[in-house]
Amino acid sequence: MPRKKSSGASKWIDPDDAPELTGEFFERGEIRHGDKVIRRGRPPLDNPKQAVKLRLDADVLAAYRKTGTGWQTRINADLRKARKLKAG
Repeated sequence: MPRKKSSGASKWIDPDDAPELTGEFFERGEIRHGDKVIRRGRPPLDNPKQAVKLRLDADVLAAYRKTGTGWQTRINADLRKARKLKAG
């Protein structure tokens, strides 16, 4: 009669011997796909936008803000159109 293969159940390890999961443990953690480390968050842009301080007339600013979310993007688009620049 053939012998049964061991299922590994005899190599039981007490889970209380596991290291404590601290905040530091999770901060150092990496997400991997095979050997490649997967970075969290948005990937860096090739040509990121730059923050500038721009002084606008109050009525111009109010008109753009009244258009709702994305008003800064619309200002950028209008400036591109006025200078006849290609879309970035």
